[in-house]
Amino acid sequence: MKIKKGDTIGIIALSGDCDKDKIELAKSNIESLDYRVKLSGNIFDKNRYLAGSDSSKLNELHNFFQDSEIKLILCARGGYGAIRLVNVIDYDLIKNNPKPFCGYSDVTALLAMIYKKTGVITYHSPMAQGDFTKFDTQSINKFIDSINNSHFKYTADKVWHNGTANGILWGGNLATLVSLCGLDFIPDKDFIFFTEDINEPVYKIDKMFQQLINIEKFSNNCKGIILGEFLGVDNEVWLNEYFEELASNLFLPIIQINSITHGENKITLPIGVKAKISGDRFTID
Repeated sequence: MKIKKGDTIGIIALSGDCDKDKIELAKSNIESLDYRVKLSGNIFDKNRYLAGSDSSKLNELHNFFQDSEIKLILCARGGYGAIRLVNVIDYDLIKNNPKPFCGYSDVTALLAMIYKKTGVITYHSPMAQGDFTKFDTQSINKFIDSINNSHFKYTADKVWHNGTANGILWGGNLATLVSLCGLDFIPDKDFIFFTEDINEPVYKIDKMFQQLINIEKFSNNCKGIILGEFLGVDNEVWLNEYFEELASNLFLPIIQINSITHGENKITLPIGVKAKISGDRFTID
């Protein structure tokens, strides 16, 4: 679905509680570029560390997908809370009302489950509170361009293991994906796995990768890996040593693209589209 000037972008809070001033600023910045913005009814609710009750978040999610005026759903922020919804979402409703659903971090749980249950392409992307509070025309336009276009080429910042891989693009925040273990969340087809994280010690990054690798469907279907940024680790030397070990043990093409990140200037990646790794090149078809 193409997004054009004048279309309505719905900003929704499905994880942690939001900062009113930041959300209003993000709304203003997006509107200044000739898009309309609709905020979810719960966006300023607070229940401990959550953006209101699970029932209110679920109702808003369903309403946003059913609202024909809203052409794209942009999550407000991450934090925690999305995983509380994955078993109560009406996935048939989403399948029957497909539209771009965008976010990262804790929202990875919803990106993965919506794609798994419906086949609807979801987007690992910037979010309102953390990314669109600065008036940065280029970042907002780049985000919209990534939704509207299906062909992108990237050059790796580093090649950990050379090779070629083909499959759908799938992944997201590592800790959030691991929190889905026990659910049917891994694609049934060959995939290229991308992942990133923040403020996790190296031993936990090791453990989380191993937890995924120990799942037969993951190890059978994963044909290549794209490492994003792992910010705030306790030991950069250990992290590099672990990635070298991972590359030598898996015998898969593994590259690093640092703009897959919790930091600024992040790229938008569509989950479920065809992708390819070839040497230091990563392409989305």
